[in-house]
Amino acid sequence: MKKFFSWFKNSTKIKRWMFLILIGIVLTCFGFSKVLTSEKLELNGLLQVIVSFVVGFTCFVLGIVYIQRRNLELLIEANKVYTAKEGDLKELVSKSTIYEKGPNIVVIGGGNGINNVLKGLKNYTTNLTAIVPVSSYGIPESASIKELKLNPVDDIKSGIISLATNSEEMNKLINYTFTEGKLKNLSFGDIYINAMQKIFGDFSISVEKTTNILSMIGKVLPVTLDEMNICAELQDGTVVEEKNKIAEVVQNKVTKINRVYLNPTNCRTGAGVIEAIQNADAIIIGPGSLYTNVIPNLLIKNVAKTIKESKALKIYISNIMTEPGQTDDYSVSDHINSILEHSGEGIIDFCISDVGEIVPEYIRKYNLMGSDVVNLDSSEIRNKGIRLIKGELATVEGNYIRHDPDKTAKLIIELICTDLRFKDKHNDEQYMLLNSKLKDENKKAKSMAKKGKRLKQKPKKGRDERLSRKSKFSSKYRDRIESIKESEKTRLENIRIHEKAKQMIAEEEQKEKEKFLKETYSNRKKK
Repeated sequence: MKKFFSWFKNSTKIKRWMFLILIGIVLTCFGFSKVLTSEKLELNGLLQVIVSFVVGFTCFVLGIVYIQRRNLELLIEANKVYTAKEGDLKELVSKSTIYEKGPNIVVIGGGNGINNVLKGLKNYTTNLTAIVPVSSYGIPESASIKELKLNPVDDIKSGIISLATNSEEMNKLINYTFTEGKLKNLSFGDIYINAMQKIFGDFSISVEKTTNILSMIGKVLPVTLDEMNICAELQDGTVVEEKNKIAEVVQNKVTKINRVYLNPTNCRTGAGVIEAIQNADAIIIGPGSLYTNVIPNLLIKNVAKTIKESKALKIYISNIMTEPGQTDDYSVSDHINSILEHSGEGIIDFCISDVGEIVPEYIRKYNLMGSDVVNLDSSEIRNKGIRLIKGELATVEGNYIRHDPDKTAKLIIELICTDLRFKDKHNDEQYMLLNSKLKDENKKAKSMAKKGKRLKQKPKKGRDERLSRKSKFSSKYRDRIESIKESEKTRLENIRIHEKAKQMIAEEEQKEKEKFLKETYSNRKKK
């Protein structure tokens, strides 16, 4: 009985809809009683019957619809198994059960770019598939333990880490490098993947089995298992046939990439890749190295064709920074142009681009490496018939500028929800689950923002308060100002050291000069 009454708590917000259903039943019953007890119905009585029937039936239907909707929202809020301890309604369903009803999302790319996207999306659905290029495209069965380091599968390992239930702990395990014994300088990830291939005899199957063994949220698929080489043809006609040398040759020749191609050109798609794309509700392309991680996936046989034929949302996530030797001085539309030139029109419906502010000091560090912020040329993108979605997505991880996992995933899920609303699926289970999760994430974000404000020190009263009061500019750009001050301090220190070094060199030269003149004069005097 206690379990039953737990549904009537204020937190469940169900009582209002039950009350609405009750009103509907009462009004409907009133209409029936009026018909049964009246020998003759006047116009006013007939109108009362009609109104009570219509209003009662409407209230009853709305109550049923909204109580079901609220039940689904409770499933999202709960996330775990229903445990009736001391009559409390603590949890309702398991997280996996809820998220299995989430949208099928395929992410195509490689490197750190798509890993942050996967980290964010796994909070909304378990139906995730990462399609990545593999550096070695399968490890030969004859490979010895010493040869593993020559056959890296970094994108597969990164995908495993991103889709793990606990990414931080998985990262430590997969990237752990042995420091002694026969396994010295080998990582656990390389050994594990090699062992899985030995057990199952097929690289693709071994990667698929990893999903269950490591309890991953989603799966990682190699785009192909055939031997292939990524080649580049530069604008000056030079052909580079080694992937790792493309950026170096481009920079040395001061030219740009005209196109990339695969050798051989008829590489077959990996197992499950086409099926994943066909069943997708949304297909995410990028972010990642444009010419070595993103486009090569689309050049594999039937991949681009299947994406074009799919009814899924086709979303391109633009890089935040350019990549030296690949996309120097590229704008967002330049990235899109390259994808369309290699795979054809109809492969992108939406483009998500960052418009957030980045601390100049970090941009300066990228500038020193030959990289810069990707320019957003909105009009050029819209002219191609691609809808542009803007968001503050940039974040700093260590010394690197990355896509914020939560903000990026939220933008993608909002786009999916908008599409479901457009298709008039307001009462669709998938829409309600996603919408409820988005509301929950927005509440958490607001709560964190309020908490951050409360933690700030209160200004002193009186004259000290006026002195300690900061302008909006100072508050908003505090980190940036501190970074610039630190940079300027370092610059002045370097100038001082440089001037000191010049002075020391001048003094040393003067001493050498005096010594030389003295010796010359002395020699002449002796003669």
